[in-house]
Amino acid sequence: MNNTHSELAAIGQIGLTVEDLEKAVTFYRDALKLKHLFDAPPGMSFFACGNMRLMLSKPEHPGAERFSAAIYFKVEDIQAARDALHARGVSFEAEPRLLAKMPDHELWLAFFRDPSRNLLALMCEKRA
Repeated sequence: MNNTHSELAAIGQIGLTVEDLEKAVTFYRDALKLKHLFDAPPGMSFFACGNMRLMLSKPEHPGAERFSAAIYFKVEDIQAARDALHARGVSFEAEPRLLAKMPDHELWLAFFRDPSRNLLALMCEKRA
């Protein structure tokens, strides 16, 4: 039996719960420079992240389930990306650092947070 139509292959959307949607939209649009796609009132906003969509949403009601995930943005030059974000007001938890040496590259990371304290990171695979 061929299961290609039912197999999981790619992530199409990531959802994050934010406390202040207006502040989050400003951060993702203006500081991170993600392309704003559309809003779905009263409490959702969508952005393009390459071939993936990011959904920011307010909790449906107090005590409602919140969505959280660490999101890693792949970049070619981690120091340049960090400097550009820092110039737009993004505070990093630490400077970019080497996480692991692989046979064909080094994995570098730099962590930061959005206004709702969701964990975000820059990720760079430096080739020799």
